[in-house]
Amino acid sequence: MTYKCKLKIFEGPLDLLLHLIKEQKMDIYDIPIAEITHQYMQYLELMQEMNLELVGEYLVMAAELTRIKSKTLLPAPETDEDADLTGGEDPRAELMRRLREYQRYRDAAFELRLKEHDRQQVFSRGGEIEIEESSENRELVDATVFDLFKAYQKILDAKSLEKDYEIEITEMSVTGRMQYILDILNSSDSVTFESFFTVLNSKQEVIVTFLAILELMRLKLLRVQQSQHFETIRIYKSADQETQDAILQEYNRTLDEDSL
Repeated sequence: MTYKCKLKIFEGPLDLLLHLIKEQKMDIYDIPIAEITHQYMQYLELMQEMNLELVGEYLVMAAELTRIKSKTLLPAPETDEDADLTGGEDPRAELMRRLREYQRYRDAAFELRLKEHDRQQVFSRGGEIEIEESSENRELVDATVFDLFKAYQKILDAKSLEKDYEIEITEMSVTGRMQYILDILNSSDSVTFESFFTVLNSKQEVIVTFLAILELMRLKLLRVQQSQHFETIRIYKSADQETQDAILQEYNRTLDEDSL
């Protein structure tokens, strides 16, 4: 059976574009449309390769980027009259406006989360104080799903994966890898993202393991963090074993119902 993964952790195509702009150190006020379209399409190909069910808005944005790219390749109007006929506006203007507006909303949401976190550190008199056991005191930032995709692409580029030409049946399940990952995290404080792929030799194993990490992230059974963006990604469990078992049991039950 072909595994189709539906992930709700993807917030939308504007998040992906902002990630690419930040990663490539582009100017949001002067976006190189050809380059960002190329990078965007590479991400979509990567998602489709893993059989991820893409939300329609990702494909709509791909078409919009292609349209804008085509318009930028047209020769500039020679006269003011020609400019009036073609609109005279930078084809990228509307996209850049949407991205700047969306970024303002994201920054405001981030500030609110910081305030919420700071408030959680204040304990009223008589309140029960819970101390989280951690050997690391350094401040970490949450890694986005696009950070994971970037790390995943680096792993694919670095590994020499086996090419099998014999027909053989290999049974691998995302749910099995999810349990495998949780078993490792239950015996360790944290694990680097790359370490899950060190001993894997086939592309199928790499893809299934990556999908398992994304599903656990969606189920909020692990958290993914890094010291700063584009640095080493570390994975931590975010629930005790009893909670893990309950969530996985419900997850497997839902899968069984969907397969009927």
